[in-house]
Amino acid sequence: MAPPLCAACGQTRAQILRPSNHQRLCAGCFTSLFESEVYDVISSHALFSRGEKIAIGASGGKDSCVLAAVLHALNVRHDMGLDLVLLSIDEGITGYRDHSLDAVRRNAAALDLPLHILSYQELYGWSMDQVVAQIGKKGNCTYCGVFRRQALDRGASRLGVRHVVTGHNADDVAETVLMNLLRGDVARLGRTCSIVTSTPGEVKGSGEGDEVQITDVKRSKPLMYAYEKEIVLYAHHRKLDYFSTECIYSPEAFRGSARTLIKNLERIRPESILDIVQRVHALARVSRKARTGCGRLRRNGSG
Repeated sequence: MAPPLCAACGQTRAQILRPSNHQRLCAGCFTSLFESEVYDVISSHALFSRGEKIAIGASGGKDSCVLAAVLHALNVRHDMGLDLVLLSIDEGITGYRDHSLDAVRRNAAALDLPLHILSYQELYGWSMDQVVAQIGKKGNCTYCGVFRRQALDRGASRLGVRHVVTGHNADDVAETVLMNLLRGDVARLGRTCSIVTSTPGEVKGSGEGDEVQITDVKRSKPLMYAYEKEIVLYAHHRKLDYFSTECIYSPEAFRGSARTLIKNLERIRPESILDIVQRVHALARVSRKARTGCGRLRRNGSG
C-alpha cells in the first residue's frame, strides 16, 4: 500500500501525524501551518502592537527556542515591526543552567537578536545551588519559580520592556490546571488559563536620593495552544539548536506528578490536553460573569 500523502499539499509523503487533530502532513506543510496558527493566536488576541519592544524569556530549552524562532520569522514575514530581545535568567545551577545558556547564546547569534542575562546572584545574592544547600531538594522549585518571575520583571525593567513573552505550551497549562485542582487552589484557575497576565506596578525607593524603579510588566504565552509534541517536531524539522536536559532539581517537583497524569491522559485521548485548557477557559468566563453580576447587585443595593 502506498504511503499516505500530505493532507495539505497532497503531493509529498506525510511524515507527521498531528496529535491535536490527527492530520497527516509533510514536514514543510507542518512547519508552515504551525507558524500560521501561532500568528492566528497573536492576531486574534491582539497580543502585540507595532513598534512594541518584546522580551522573549529564553531558557535555552525547546519551548523558548521555538518561540524565538517563530516570532522572528513572523516578525519578518508579516512586517509586524516588533523590537525583539532575548532575556535569560541564570539561576545558578551548576551543570544545568550554565550549559543551557550556551544554547541561548547560539540562538541569539543565529537569529541576530540582542541577549541580556540576569543572575539570581546579581539580584538576590544567592544562587539556586546555595538555596538548595540550605533548604534541601524538597520544595525548591517553589522558591525558584517566584525568584524567576521577579527576575524576568526586573530584567524587563532594566531593558525598558513592558511585555515579556514565555514559551508555555498547552501541556504546561494543562499541568498547572491539574496542580491547582489537586491543591484545591481553585482561585488560580482563571489566571492559569489566561493567555495574557500582568505583574502589578511596583515602586521601589523614596524618590529622594534613592532609585525609583517602576515595574508594570505584561506577560503573554503565544504558544499556549501548541502541543509539546508539535513544538518538538517543529524544532526537529527546523533543525533548531536547543538544550534538552531536565533541571537537576526538578525530579522532586510536584509538577512531575501532574505531568505524568497529563501524559497518561494524552495516550488514551490526545485531545485531552486542549480540552482541559478550553474547559478551564469556560469556567473562568462563568466565574468572571458571576463576580461581575454580584458586584452590580451590591452597587444597586439588591444584595
